[in-house]
Amino acid sequence: MESKPDTIKISTMHKEEILASHADLIVTVKGSSIVGGNEALKKAREVSQLVEELTGFGVPAGNVHLQGVRVETSSGALLKSSSASYRLRVRCDDLDQIAGLLDIITSQKNAALERIDWKYPEEEARERGLESALMKAGSKADKVAAALGVKLLGVYDLIENSFDEDAPAMFQPQARMMKSGGAPAVEPNLGMDIQHGKTIHVNVDIWYRISAF
Repeated sequence: MESKPDTIKISTMHKEEILASHADLIVTVKGSSIVGGNEALKKAREVSQLVEELTGFGVPAGNVHLQGVRVETSSGALLKSSSASYRLRVRCDDLDQIAGLLDIITSQKNAALERIDWKYPEEEARERGLESALMKAGSKADKVAAALGVKLLGVYDLIENSFDEDAPAMFQPQARMMKSGGAPAVEPNLGMDIQHGKTIHVNVDIWYRISAF
């Protein structure tokens, strides 16, 4: 069995907070008619009304996607009077528009915001973190080797891992409640805490081969 060469272990880490680059707003719209496929964006009255408001505000039509349609019945059978619940995903590329989009969505009596999914430039942050951690490790290894009176001969092993430290609490909007007649039971509350930052941690453990002590 090959013996392990003389090594020193160096551990370093890099921590960086990043902000969201864009966001997806998940919205549910209660419709009085059933329309399938992307035609729902144009032919389901309540959905098309919301889409018109969003595109009028500046959201590109291609940023509004229908994720699903759920048929709602009172008797268990599909009737002409059956209604549907439409689930939309609205991509917001300009986060300065978030407040305006929330205002539009909550102003629609049949629409409710489920959640906001924040999207981050994570890959770039991890690459920066790895480069920084490796540079710190190299500098630290030089100092340790000099203090011990040995020379660095190369890298024997390296382990790298990274993880995200998400926001303490996910955005939870106050649900817009409906009465049986469709009228809002409570007024929408826009006094909400919107958190859209996370911290990226990158850790490296490097075993450097060294000359004999």
